[in-house]
Amino acid sequence: MSIALDYTLFSDPQFLAQVGKGLINTIELAVFAFALAMTMAVVIAVMRMSTNRLCVAVAAAYVEYHQNVPLLVHIFLWYFGVAAVLPADVQQWINANNSEFIFAFIGVGLCLGGYMSEDLRGGIRSIPTAQLEASRALGLSYLQACRLVILPQAVRVAMPPLVNHTVLLFKNTSLAMTIGVAELTYVTKEVESQTFKTFEVYLASTVIYLALSLVLMWGGALIEHRTRIRAR
Repeated sequence: MSIALDYTLFSDPQFLAQVGKGLINTIELAVFAFALAMTMAVVIAVMRMSTNRLCVAVAAAYVEYHQNVPLLVHIFLWYFGVAAVLPADVQQWINANNSEFIFAFIGVGLCLGGYMSEDLRGGIRSIPTAQLEASRALGLSYLQACRLVILPQAVRVAMPPLVNHTVLLFKNTSLAMTIGVAELTYVTKEVESQTFKTFEVYLASTVIYLALSLVLMWGGALIEHRTRIRAR
């Protein structure tokens, strides 16, 4: 028994508008989460490679926590847990400014930041320690040496795993639907419940996720090729 598929849905203005809005929210969520993840990755990687035992312990605890707790639990903790203990004025401000979106990108960003910090740490460890020592000998502080000498090279070395985790971050934004963020997966589910065209709706969503993931991978490969450290 065959089932007739209605592909006219793909040209329906209302469907396109709903999916377009969900896609925009997904991209915005991914951009904010990526910015937070990279910021935390740099901070944690630098702390992890320092000689201060307290910094190393805090950074290691951060990584272990975020790598061993499911991302969905992180999102729930921020949305249901952290939100409940914030001061009333802060809660009111967040609720008035799309609290679901804010807590979703914080949860995703902090979690993926733990993974990306390990990518950067691997890149940092590949840089000869003599470069750090030479930078310090020239009068640079530890942070200045990391920012000006070590990190630019480490990022180039760590580009492949960073790209992989960026794609993972983008795909994991779909978990934000569990707290009501109207991103692509949430909108897909809503449209499916309205039209009952399950295959067509989820096919469109799948194609969009696949296309954007491939674009991210292609862009990452291009950046990696242009910034690759070549042997002399």
